[in-house]
Amino acid sequence: MGLQENLLRGIYAYGAQQIEKVMRALGDYLGVKVHACVGGTSVREDQRILQSGVHVVVGTPGRVFDMLRRQSLRPDYIKMFVLDEADEMLSRGFKDQIYDIFQQLPAKIQVGVFSATMPPEALEITRKFMNKPVRILVKRDELTLEGIKQFYVNVEKEEWKLETLCDLYETLAITQSVIFVNTRRKVDWLTDKMRSRDHTVSATHGDMDQNTRDIIMREFRSGSSRVLITTDLLARGIDVQQVSLVINYDLPTQPENYLHRIGRSGRFGRKGVAINFVTRDDER
Repeated sequence: MGLQENLLRGIYAYGAQQIEKVMRALGDYLGVKVHACVGGTSVREDQRILQSGVHVVVGTPGRVFDMLRRQSLRPDYIKMFVLDEADEMLSRGFKDQIYDIFQQLPAKIQVGVFSATMPPEALEITRKFMNKPVRILVKRDELTLEGIKQFYVNVEKEEWKLETLCDLYETLAITQSVIFVNTRRKVDWLTDKMRSRDHTVSATHGDMDQNTRDIIMREFRSGSSRVLITTDLLARGIDVQQVSLVINYDLPTQPENYLHRIGRSGRFGRKGVAINFVTRDDER
């Protein structure tokens, strides 16, 4: 398993565990049993829990298919199947696993496909595995996030970004924030620069092992770390309600990722702010 693939599996496992917590909270007074099936955990424990009976299974494609294959997860008892973050998973190499899961499901099942963007791969799933689906599409020019104020700072040159960033943190009262850059190397560079100026920051990227990333995210979620520097790869995996500010130190290379980045602020109906650093090269 390559480093990138391993990282992606870790991100989706983290996302599944977050959704599991939400589902548990929603079903707390209804006696709803929820279980997360993700890689890196005990297969036997998954089998034991599933065989004892659960109402909702939240999982990553590989482990869910494995449970179907082992018949610990019985397709004939599944009434609804939801594929979240469809565009991201299909573009990141999970297409075959997702197709395998669909082929195990009964014909009469309710299917929901959710995606911030709807590329051809996601539309293909609706044609192949859904019966007369209802499509709710947001026009591209309407694709924005309410409640998040967006600003840009014309920094002119790349080398002026660091001073601008430090000025912001010295003048603004910020609860928690996420800073996005475009490369792992730049995550390390910016982290060192900020720490050398006595700013307390955390950083996470794909060169770190899953356990290290989990520890960093726990610290950030608890509030013991207030600034997180990261890359696009983790843009969808950060779900912390205290985040009030997102800074795009580098503008994303893919336009769709802009929405995922700034969507890390203003969670759960709260207000948020996004600040974009723009150089002359970005304007071209």
